[in-house]
Amino acid sequence: MLNKWEVEGLQTVGILLVVCSSLKLMHFLGLIDISMTDSVEDDFELSTVCHRPESMDKLQEQTKFTKKELQVLYRGFKNECPSGVVNEENFKNIYSQFFPQGDSSMYAHFLFEAFDTNKNGSVSFEDFVFGLSIILRGTINDRLNWAFNLYDLNKDGCITKEEMLDIMKSIYDMMGKYTYPTMQDDAPREHVESFFQKMDRNKDGVVTIDEFIESCKKDENIMQSMQLFDNVI
Repeated sequence: MLNKWEVEGLQTVGILLVVCSSLKLMHFLGLIDISMTDSVEDDFELSTVCHRPESMDKLQEQTKFTKKELQVLYRGFKNECPSGVVNEENFKNIYSQFFPQGDSSMYAHFLFEAFDTNKNGSVSFEDFVFGLSIILRGTINDRLNWAFNLYDLNKDGCITKEEMLDIMKSIYDMMGKYTYPTMQDDAPREHVESFFQKMDRNKDGVVTIDEFIESCKKDENIMQSMQLFDNVI
């Protein structure tokens, strides 16, 4: 789907990739077809796991997943991350399989930072589930807040043009020259200039969360992308 978009639509790629890469991650972990699972264990298998997640009931209260969904999510997570946590290097290795035509390391770094809410250099099952709960089951505002956090690299509550450019460059690197062979080196900056001007409504040089959400809600492509999550699991 991505390589069929018109060039002028690339301003929205960063937000859309939150959707697409998350779906790819769940497919990689074998989580897309949760509704087709015939049976699951009644509780977590913890005997070989170094990091033990919160109790099933507590996670169910804190997320928007059912107990059965949490069990299957955990099984898939543990299958790829036997220790119960994933570090950034392993996270990057996973993403490199999604986008072999380019270099996904920098985008994977940014996405890892968004999942690593405790800033301890690892993503636990809890971190993973909390993020997925927002992306898959949250309101539009919840999902856009999560995307805003991805763009807000220094976590100061606003997005600068340089932060947006860093994200966009990482996307171009990930998609690779073979996907967009006609792209020039200055293409990411050109698209950021255009998209940033639309978002920075008061022209103060930064994009706030309110400006971000308002602009995204007016973008038909972004709003359509949000609907990809509705019936995933």
